[in-house]
Amino acid sequence: MSDQKLNVLMCGTGEYTTGWTGSGASKSDKKIGVVALTLFDLRRLGKVDQLGMVGTNGKKFPDIRQHLVDNIGKVYRDMDTTFDAFPEGDVINPEAYKDAIDKLSSGDAVVIFTPDSTHFPIALYAIERGIHVLVTKPAVQLLSHHSELVAAARKHNVVCFVEHHKRFDPVYSDAKARAATLGEFNFFSAWMSQPKSQLETFRAWAGKDSDISYYLSSHHIDIHCWIMQGRAVPTRVTASAATGIATSEPYNCVPQTEDTITLLVDWQSLSSSKHKGTAVYTASWTAPLKAGVHSAQHWYYMAEKGEINVDQAHRGYDIVNDETGKAWYNPFYMKYSPSESGHFDGQRGYGYVSIEKFVDAARSVNAGLTQPADYDGHGLPTIANTILTTAILNAGRISLDEKRPVTIKHENDQWILE
Repeated sequence: MSDQKLNVLMCGTGEYTTGWTGSGASKSDKKIGVVALTLFDLRRLGKVDQLGMVGTNGKKFPDIRQHLVDNIGKVYRDMDTTFDAFPEGDVINPEAYKDAIDKLSSGDAVVIFTPDSTHFPIALYAIERGIHVLVTKPAVQLLSHHSELVAAARKHNVVCFVEHHKRFDPVYSDAKARAATLGEFNFFSAWMSQPKSQLETFRAWAGKDSDISYYLSSHHIDIHCWIMQGRAVPTRVTASAATGIATSEPYNCVPQTEDTITLLVDWQSLSSSKHKGTAVYTASWTAPLKAGVHSAQHWYYMAEKGEINVDQAHRGYDIVNDETGKAWYNPFYMKYSPSESGHFDGQRGYGYVSIEKFVDAARSVNAGLTQPADYDGHGLPTIANTILTTAILNAGRISLDEKRPVTIKHENDQWILE
């Protein structure tokens, strides 16, 4: 690996990037965020150089800077929390990302954690300027946009990953390897939920710009697509939704907001015409408030020769507190407690690894050691490797809106929906 460091622009200033929400520090399990903390640490370790952060409202940055100093800079040794901010001052500019990206050079990188509906324009703007891109899930909302990003990343020879961090969870990745030994796929069921309090965090866009299926089911749909890669393809999607909680007091989300969305998906084996499978993916953001976990998450996989059952909400690690009761924690995702020397100690968490893998890939391509296309063959969540996840999510949205099943087809080297 070259010793050339990577300059990175963080797009989005919210909970996942900084741990800061409009009403103060997040009350979730990401109180000091994931993205900025990881990049500050990668800068400490010599992989990253200049950092920037872009939002739409410059007024937020003084509070964000103070929050990062208090909760990261003063907590971990040798942690520099400085970054360039866009827009500066009391400015509101929904297209500030263009000014920020225009200041980057070819070979720099952007990490996009913004509302789902904004991923495509930001990612495309960066790719067309020779910038490497890591975009959070769902990559985009339309299959056509996903295909456009695949083509643009190839044309401009840049790394484009989707931040599907569940692929780096050691349980999920081990289960994926074991699934390959169980023969033809038969049935998959996934459940993922977050408490109703998330609707307060996401009220600005919940139901308007995106839905709970795009936001949460994208995790498990991607895991299933990853397990099935080269073995089976989705062919038809039928969606159903529960409503009434998000749109009522005290959340008052827009009238079209669903509470819980279920996608029923038909799968066809690529090696046996008689083997078909079914999958059921359900996600909700109206789970109870005191369940003891932030994200309930489990899935079940059944095949010809066996089954796999994964519960990643309860990892054999629970804590009881007089004030709050019983809670299950997940230090495998992000470990926030400092090391013996007082430094950040979460480098093995899969939330961190996911971002580091992207940084390493971008640096390797910049050094001429690898090509972006190489990573498509590594089982990594590249933009090319994640297209069927978008196909299923997009088909699910059409199915809900038009109250009909949607077919997924592969024609002329393109995935299309009918």
